[in-house]
Amino acid sequence: MANTITAQAHGRYIRGSVSKVRRVLDQIRGRTYRDALIMLEFMPYRSTGPITKVLRSAVANAENNLGLDPSTLIISQAIADMGPSLKRFRPRAQGRAYAIKKQTCHISIAVASPSA
Repeated sequence: MANTITAQAHGRYIRGSVSKVRRVLDQIRGRTYRDALIMLEFMPYRSTGPITKVLRSAVANAENNLGLDPSTLIISQAIADMGPSLKRFRPRAQGRAYAIKKQTCHISIAVASPSA
C-alpha cells in the first residue's frame, strides 16, 4: 500500500473507554465506506456515534482535498488510543472519598482508494 492515497480524520477527547471503541473499530477495519456506515447504524453500542462522525470526516477530507470518489474508499486504518482521564470523587462512608475515572480516547481513521 505504498502508492495508495489516504485521507485521515481524528476525533480527540471522545468520552468512552478505549476497549469499547476498539471492539467497534475492529469490526469496520478493512471494509468499504458504505458497508461500514450500514454496520455502524445497526450496532447497539454508544461509541458508534463518534466513530461515524470521524469516518464521515475522513471521507469528506478524501473527497474535498484529494478528489477521491467516496463509493470506492476502503477503511485502511482505524485506531483508538487512550486519552486523559477525568478524575471525579464520590463521598463514601466515614469521610472517605471514592475515585471515579471517566475515560476519554482519541479515534483516528484513515480511508484509502484501492485503485490509486
